[in-house]
Amino acid sequence: MTTSRSVVVERPGVHRLVTGPVPEPGPGEVRVRVAAAGICMSDRELYDGHRDPAYVRYPVVPGHEWSGTVEAVGAGVDGGLVGRRTVAEGFRACGSCTRCRCGETNLCEGGYAETGFTEPGAFADRLVVPARLLHLLPDDADLKAAALLEPAAVVAAAVRAGRPTPGDRIAVVGAGTLGLLAVQLLAASSPGELAVVDPRAARGEQALGLGAGAAYTPKEAAGLEGRFDLVVETAGAPSTAAASCRLARRGGRVVLTGMFTPGAEGIDPVHLSVSQLEVRSVFGASSAAWSEAVRAFSLGLLAPAALVTHEFPLDAFDRAIALVGSGSSEVGKVLIVP
Repeated sequence: MTTSRSVVVERPGVHRLVTGPVPEPGPGEVRVRVAAAGICMSDRELYDGHRDPAYVRYPVVPGHEWSGTVEAVGAGVDGGLVGRRTVAEGFRACGSCTRCRCGETNLCEGGYAETGFTEPGAFADRLVVPARLLHLLPDDADLKAAALLEPAAVVAAAVRAGRPTPGDRIAVVGAGTLGLLAVQLLAASSPGELAVVDPRAARGEQALGLGAGAAYTPKEAAGLEGRFDLVVETAGAPSTAAASCRLARRGGRVVLTGMFTPGAEGIDPVHLSVSQLEVRSVFGASSAAWSEAVRAFSLGLLAPAALVTHEFPLDAFDRAIALVGSGSSEVGKVLIVP
């Protein structure tokens, strides 16, 4: 094939399907044939124009959650990669700044660059990425499920930050994609209790099927304040950061993974100090977190396929993006399958 298609968002609310030459990988790069790409709320924010201007560059081909097969390599890249199933880190970390040298590649000081936001993403037939960002998958990997390894890497970063130990009482706030992946990873830590908090009954039921022991609405969870050793917040709703801190016991741990918007309810500093809470936040995922997510997926500890509810071809991007953020409990992970 001598041409490749991609969805280009020219500016907020305006996109088109473009056909052009197949991109060629440069030195140190690989070209991947995209198998599937997930749409998340960050993509919806990009499309609607609500993403912080520092974290997007129009026009852009979105798509930062993806999987595929290496099709070609550039100069200096091992030709043995051709034909391998893979995912790749989204952050184009420099690898040489202080934060990168400390292993915090998601906090690179070399300037923000990320596939699907400032660099061409995976809502396309083919994608070119630096070979150093690849995480190879087993030869029999389910590539549609593997498209969810980017949010799984974020969850792995949250779990690393939360340091669960066997017997911990754990709550996951939010049962969207991040929350349901978190339930699966945390279930593998042998918790004494694993609860999920979400206003949607259907999502609570799904969490129970993925390893949670109990599901509560936010109103019901208000009666459980001060109970949990570890609370992993995944919703990014206006009230969930503060509510998560109230759920933690004195001396407990809270990890915030949701992407909050201005105006979210603040955390009470008095409660924070007298309860001696440890509060961490997560922005994206480091290389180490990516490795852990891919390893968990390869071992069968993560089953992301259960979260996929809709698939669309590239030329139906408008219908796909409309579903994301619709609020329907019937909409889980939406995939673009070129």
